[in-house]
Amino acid sequence: MNGVALTGRLLVATPMLRDPNFVRTVILVLDHDGDGTLGVVVNRPTEMPVTSVLAPWNEFVSAPDVLFEGGPVATDSALALAEVPKGAEPLGWRRLYGRLGLVDLDAPPELLTGLHGMRVFAGYSGWSPGQLESEITDGGWYVVDAEPDDPFSTDPSSLWRRVLRRQRDELALVATFPDDPAMN
Repeated sequence: MNGVALTGRLLVATPMLRDPNFVRTVILVLDHDGDGTLGVVVNRPTEMPVTSVLAPWNEFVSAPDVLFEGGPVATDSALALAEVPKGAEPLGWRRLYGRLGLVDLDAPPELLTGLHGMRVFAGYSGWSPGQLESEITDGGWYVVDAEPDDPFSTDPSSLWRRVLRRQRDELALVATFPDDPAMN
């Protein structure tokens, strides 16, 4: 994976990855460079409504309108992703890649107009330089292309299977892997 750009791609946990922080997760890579990798888990909604922690932003949040577990790092802080129309650069939004960017949650919500989707994450997932590449080489992650709706899926609990199922190779078969192989 050395030299391969991961920003904007998905990391899909392989069935062999048993770390409870990442079992059956789908992570959107937000930044990958010589300093390491930053991403958010896009398929772990919590029961906590966004209104309970960031009420002014609730009207912008995509369904389900709950806080998501972004990862095991800095879980006491919030990070928000939003997609904007092509060519838009609203105040309070910073482009990551394409039409996806970070929302400044300290900015007044009324500055952000025309959002197509927004999701709020508690924490994030992070790797030091070379760490993620090592985990990929060791068989912990599949790296696949993201589709525009993946970060804002209305059915995040089925995202792991759906992302794998749409692959055009043997990865599509992994979608049928049982939750507990002992029960097979």
